[in-house]
Amino acid sequence: TMFPAKLALSTLKRIHHGACYRYGPPSDSRVWKRKPKNQSAIWSSIRLLETQQNGRRRFSLSAATIVNSAPVHVQPYLRLMRLDKPIGTWLLYLPCTWSIALAANPGCFPDLGMLTLFGTGALLMRGAGCTINDMWDKDFDKKVSHTASRPIASGEISRMQALVFLGGQLSLALGVLLCLNYYSIALGAASLSLVITYPLMKRFTYWPQFVLGLTFNWGALLGWSAIKGSCDWSVCLPLYFSGVMWTLVYDTIYAHQDKEDDIKVGVKSTALRFQEQTKPWLSAGVNAEQTLPYYAVLTGIAMHLTNQIYTLDINKPEDCWKKFVSNRNLGLLLFLGIVVGNLWKE
Repeated sequence: TMFPAKLALSTLKRIHHGACYRYGPPSDSRVWKRKPKNQSAIWSSIRLLETQQNGRRRFSLSAATIVNSAPVHVQPYLRLMRLDKPIGTWLLYLPCTWSIALAANPGCFPDLGMLTLFGTGALLMRGAGCTINDMWDKDFDKKVSHTASRPIASGEISRMQALVFLGGQLSLALGVLLCLNYYSIALGAASLSLVITYPLMKRFTYWPQFVLGLTFNWGALLGWSAIKGSCDWSVCLPLYFSGVMWTLVYDTIYAHQDKEDDIKVGVKSTALRFQEQTKPWLSAGVNAEQTLPYYAVLTGIAMHLTNQIYTLDINKPEDCWKKFVSNRNLGLLLFLGIVVGNLWKE
């Protein structure tokens, strides 16, 4: 009685493997990006058969699983806000955690309520940013294999539906912002111009990653002001611009995955600007009154970034992705260093 299930499981795995890589892991980025639209459905079937075959249920709480478990008519909106790909939310959220932790009183943990509030805001604003990006890039996305299945480009969601959805996300984000002090409300509202214009930058400049850095690290300013009532620029500006440079590093690495497609559709990036000189470019940021654990972590982060840059293979998309996602752990490590360093204070 087990034979049909085993046969079906084997067949599905062969279909999935062939659809993704044909005869094996690719050496060419264009092959690596060629993913079928029904890939998640195939994997869902594989997991179901494996569960049936093993005679037990396996619990999975990945972001992709949550999205795939949602009602069918809701899934395009969750994919539009990239809920199935949380790395961007982490990279937007982490600078907020750094400044909230730095602003904590000596010997105290950071404000958990504020961390939760900013986490909610990061999720909503990252979703809003992705929605704006896909509304701007609909025609570009249609021309590239790995973005053609995005909800707006594929026609699952119209631009008007996306606009209404964007309004909902921004309204909820405004609700989060209004929980802060007046200074922080004004500071947070000022970032909206960056959120709206960033997706257009790749049409005009080879430095859209720098503009992304200005956008993604705004929380380094906002987190401090939310705790203290205003920014101490001697602390906030070095933290902010260090975050901008960090974003420039990891998003240039990310952009090397897409450089062939960027050339094809005529958009710009630092990956195309630096090309084979990427490593030298990425190799070329103290008044936070912190303690030994903080500076020890900074040393470790510097070593990690150095290793990340010098072991990077810019022509291997798998390696670019691996290096890119490792920055979540790097950001979490810095947050931990700030918290422990603050608890170290007398």
